[in-house]
Amino acid sequence: MKIKKLCAGLFALGMAFSLMLPTPVRAAEAASGITTNAVPGWPQGADITSTAAVVMEESTNTIVYAKNMDQQLFPGSTVKIMTTLLALENSQLTDQVTMTATGVSGVTDGGANISANLDEVFTMEQCLYAIMLVSANDIALQVAEHLGGSVEGFVQMMNQRAAELGCTNTVFTNPTGLSDENQHTTAHDMALIMQAAMENETFRTIAGALSYTISPTNISGGERVLTNNFSMMSAANAAYYQNCLGGREGYTDASGSTLVCGAEKNGVTLIAVVLQGASGTTAAEAGSLLNYGFDNFQMLSLGDTDFNMLSGGNVYVPVGTAADSLTTKDGTPENGQYTRQYYFGNAPVGTSVMAAVQEQDTALTDAGEKNIEAARNYSEKHTAVPYYVIAGAGILLLGFLIYRIIKTAKS
Repeated sequence: MKIKKLCAGLFALGMAFSLMLPTPVRAAEAASGITTNAVPGWPQGADITSTAAVVMEESTNTIVYAKNMDQQLFPGSTVKIMTTLLALENSQLTDQVTMTATGVSGVTDGGANISANLDEVFTMEQCLYAIMLVSANDIALQVAEHLGGSVEGFVQMMNQRAAELGCTNTVFTNPTGLSDENQHTTAHDMALIMQAAMENETFRTIAGALSYTISPTNISGGERVLTNNFSMMSAANAAYYQNCLGGREGYTDASGSTLVCGAEKNGVTLIAVVLQGASGTTAAEAGSLLNYGFDNFQMLSLGDTDFNMLSGGNVYVPVGTAADSLTTKDGTPENGQYTRQYYFGNAPVGTSVMAAVQEQDTALTDAGEKNIEAARNYSEKHTAVPYYVIAGAGILLLGFLIYRIIKTAKS
């Protein structure tokens, strides 16, 4: 009995001591919200002051860095990326857009604008440059009404397109990003939207322009010279990022500082999203996260020797990763093919489309192998001696025939 009591006491003492030990590093990382740091073998990303962020490789969908990436937050002016994407998908650059009271209201709503006038006519191209380069609210509102019949109709288009892109925590209520308690998104959802936008070459051209000139209109007698005010695109700004392809940033009291951008280096395109940061910090934090993504990861091709791979097969993995260290998970075959997902630990790092092996092909292969085996067994069981006997008899018969022919000829 005394021994049992002593063991129980020691057990309780051990439990109490273990509770006083420091928590593991992984637990601390989870508390910070940087979930990618918890992947074994993953390069450790630094924490940032902003509430949420994500870095995603465009072609493989690899989440390189994630901090609170699914937390719902206000998007600010990054909404205009969706506004521009929808306009490109549902109009022509030569379309005429006439300003109404809806658009002109954006001149006095407290946001950025190009001082558009009632009944002034712009081309859709001019409108999209105004939205992406100087974040013009008046033009964003007018484009929304032009395409959706009303701003509300366009908002429905925005939410439908977001759902199609796989956004699960996004609700848009306006095309400008001005504060609305019901409008929210996540860093991950905004990365998906930016990914779709970056696949559009015209979007890349517009977002990457340093300036654009709107020629005189039917009302305005002078030119409007638009200079891209995205801080990561301006060489004079401390946050300038040489590899930046363009993006959009904004600030409201509700959203804080928000930013979405794309960058390309050595053939790799990364998308960075930073939400709810302090004023003047998000661009620098986005730049540091992009450097982390470019410097610590590499593109690896897995399809060079796999003849069953139809497409894809590229993975974005930590530098030094070998192909045989990855694991895979195959989808259900459909229409003669299936999707293969590649993992580094538990982190998805790329996909490929594989050709499904047909059952009838397998059956033919098995039948062929059985026939070969049967022929081999037959050859092993039958000696070559009978063939020599047959050959000898043939030679004797041939000799006899020749003898008879010669004898007949002589007679």
